[in-house]
Amino acid sequence: MALSTETLRGRLAVVTGAGRGIGLCFCHALAERGCNLVMISNQRDEIADNAALISEKYGVQARPFYCDLTSADASGSILSFMDSLGLETDILINNAGVFSFAPLMETSEARINCFVDLHVRAVTCLTRDFGRRMAERKHGYILNMSSMSCWMPMPGIALYAATKSYIRVLTRAFHYEMRDSGVKVMAACPGGIATDLFGLPPRLMKLAVKLGVIQTPEKFAGKAIDKLLKGRMQYINGWLNRISIFFVAITPTPLRMMIKHRMLDKNIKRI
Repeated sequence: MALSTETLRGRLAVVTGAGRGIGLCFCHALAERGCNLVMISNQRDEIADNAALISEKYGVQARPFYCDLTSADASGSILSFMDSLGLETDILINNAGVFSFAPLMETSEARINCFVDLHVRAVTCLTRDFGRRMAERKHGYILNMSSMSCWMPMPGIALYAATKSYIRVLTRAFHYEMRDSGVKVMAACPGGIATDLFGLPPRLMKLAVKLGVIQTPEKFAGKAIDKLLKGRMQYINGWLNRISIFFVAITPTPLRMMIKHRMLDKNIKRI
């Protein structure tokens, strides 16, 4: 049975990276619609406090689960936790992510492993493992968080853009693989979102939201959930972001090099 905002009450959603930012906004948006939650984060105290707050505010069951998604057995650990409580998942939101602005040559092996483990392996395993269970029940929704940067091979965000591109391609392919099973799979590719992920000063962030250049995470999360429940394959927030994809694709090399020299190289010299 297809879900809607009205039929989320009593259902269960699993959200990764749920302790703050967009992940926490997803949790609030789902709980507001009556959906129970398993909130996953590698910040133990933060996730426990937020789960308690959401449970009290919305009258739903919000269970915190501490997990390092870069560990090899992360997906198995989450499923074991679900099984121990007899829980079945209606919605999976793979939101957890990391970001850094640095040239690949200056990126440590540990940081590279973090990007690959979190954006590639964890998303892949969780999508497969939860997708398999959903397919057996012929019901479920999976939202994987990509990014507008998946179309932006710009200097300084090579790892972020490449791994987010992987998420988008994986999700779109899995959407078709699961189409006959009753499981809906969607890639969300947000443009600028007003969180602390990119380190934008609060004053500039408020101005950008006011001008419509970036979107609040609350608004994005609500709309992304609505698109997921409608069975969309991909969601890009805002007409400006959708149009910009074309211009990013044809960005000339001199402009890319100007970005490198004026932004990336300058930041490296400050370090």
